[in-house]
Amino acid sequence: MTTDSRLERANDNAAAFWLAQARAHGWRTRVLPGLTAIRCARTPGDPHRFVVTRPYAEPGLVERELADLLDEWSTISLTLEDPYGGLDLTCFGADRTSVMPVMVRDPAPVEGVPDVLPAVFEAHGGGALTVDEAVDGDSFAQVERAIVEGFPLPARQPWVRGEALPERLLAEPGWRAWLGRVDGAVAGTCLTYDDGRATGVYWVATLPAWRGRGVAKVVLQTALVHAHPDRPATLVATSLGEPLYRKLGFTEQARTCWWSRTSAAG
Repeated sequence: MTTDSRLERANDNAAAFWLAQARAHGWRTRVLPGLTAIRCARTPGDPHRFVVTRPYAEPGLVERELADLLDEWSTISLTLEDPYGGLDLTCFGADRTSVMPVMVRDPAPVEGVPDVLPAVFEAHGGGALTVDEAVDGDSFAQVERAIVEGFPLPARQPWVRGEALPERLLAEPGWRAWLGRVDGAVAGTCLTYDDGRATGVYWVATLPAWRGRGVAKVVLQTALVHAHPDRPATLVATSLGEPLYRKLGFTEQARTCWWSRTSAAG
C-alpha cells in the first residue's frame, strides 16, 4: 500500500488536526512512525487521543508502543482510531465502540455556492440561511457552542466558552470555522483543517431546532468551496452524515475502528 494514498492523507490530516489542538491547549504529544498521540488534559479524565496513520505488519508492535505511552502518561481514558482494523485493545480495558467510513472527495466544483462570503441560501421551510467564516472570538465561541450542543459533545456540557475549542485555535495555520445562521439565529457549523495536502472536515453539527432544513449540507458545501477547493477533502462519517457526504461526492477509502476506554485499566 502506498504511503501517499487517499487514506493516508486522511489519516495524516486527522493527526495534524489534533496536533493543532494540542498546540493551542499546551498538551504533550508524541509522533511515532505510524502513530500520533495527544495527551489531552482539560480534565484528569480527558481521553488521550491516538491516531494510527500508517499500515502495520505487526499489530503487537503498535500495541507495545501504546502500552508504553499509557504508562508514561498515566492514561485513564483513551480514544484510538485504527483505520486498518488489526489492533485488539481489549487487553488495555478498551472497547471497540464503532466502525465508521473514512471518506475522501477529490477536488470538484460545487454547484450553487456563491464565490463570496457570506453565502446566502433559502432554508428548507423558509428563512434566509447564511454561511460565513468565524474569524473573531465571539463568532468562534458560537461555533464552539454549536458543536458542543449540536454534534453533540456530552463531556463538554454544559458549554463553557473556550473549554473545548480555545480562541487561540484561530491563529493555527490551516484551521478554519464555518457558521450557519437561519434568519440570524445560529443553526449549524463545521470545522476544516488544511495541512497543505488535504483539507479535513470535522464536527459537522446542526442544532436540534434546525435539523431537517438543509443546514449541514450548505455549511459543508460552503466550506468545500472556500477552504482550499483545489485539495482533496477528507472526513470520518457518522451513520447519520454518511448519506449526505456520498451525495456531495465523498467516497469510502476504509472503515476505521474506534476504541474507547473511560477508566484506568485494572
